[in-house]
Amino acid sequence: MNTNADDRIKVEQIITDSIGWALTKDKARLFEIMAHDDNFFIFHPDSQSTIIGFEAFRALAERVWMSDAFKANDFAIHDLRITFSESGTVAWYSCLLDDHGEWNGKPSGWNNCRWTGVIEKRNGKWVTVQMHFSFVTDQKRS
Repeated sequence: MNTNADDRIKVEQIITDSIGWALTKDKARLFEIMAHDDNFFIFHPDSQSTIIGFEAFRALAERVWMSDAFKANDFAIHDLRITFSESGTVAWYSCLLDDHGEWNGKPSGWNNCRWTGVIEKRNGKWVTVQMHFSFVTDQKRS
């Protein structure tokens, strides 16, 4: 595997910042760590929230997460696993995510959400190209 400790640290930080940006609404950081092309893709647990392309993601961020109605409260990443490709230019990860916030003062969020993703090194910079969030169906969600 062609990777180094610096790349691992950068990838871990991107994973953390993919959720943690919302605590301070650091939109610049969020957009900096995402791929800015039509191949950017996110599957959310519901069938209505699939995101295809960076511009659709940007619109969602502006409309929802940057709204005064949204407030992030906390998050935790558990059991993070990161694997790098032989070339060292692609990393994929899996973990469990707890992510809590509010919408118009009402609690919202996820516990034990399964989160996977792909991060690619492009022109020397790591960016997220794909994410997938899901819940197990054979146990009760908390």
